[in-house]
Amino acid sequence: QVQLVESGGGLVQAGGSLRLTCVVSGRTFSSYNMGWFRQAPGKERDFVAAVSWSGYRTYYADSVKGRFTISRDNAKNTLYLQMNSLKPEDTALYYCAQGRSITGRANDYDYWGQGTQVTVSS
Repeated sequence: QVQLVESGGGLVQAGGSLRLTCVVSGRTFSSYNMGWFRQAPGKERDFVAAVSWSGYRTYYADSVKGRFTISRDNAKNTLYLQMNSLKPEDTALYYCAQGRSITGRANDYDYWGQGTQVTVSS
């Protein structure tokens, strides 16, 4: 049974920072690419960032490039998303996902967490 558990969300003022964490169990973490997606109320789930199994390749949505950093620690089966210079439009439920390719397409990811809420106040 593959499980992905996110944490680290919360309420922060615009310009602030948060670090999201996703702990994965039940599957060889270091063999798979990982991604972060987000979904705001009434909107579709959008790609945020992805990282290759090795951690050497990363890929970002234009809306977060330069502000967010995705990383992973394969020894700890953990994925991270460091979010800086947060904006109110970053408010969403953030999901981590494990997949076969390092892409921005949700269909390329096989397993998903339950999400952690990020709220940015203006």
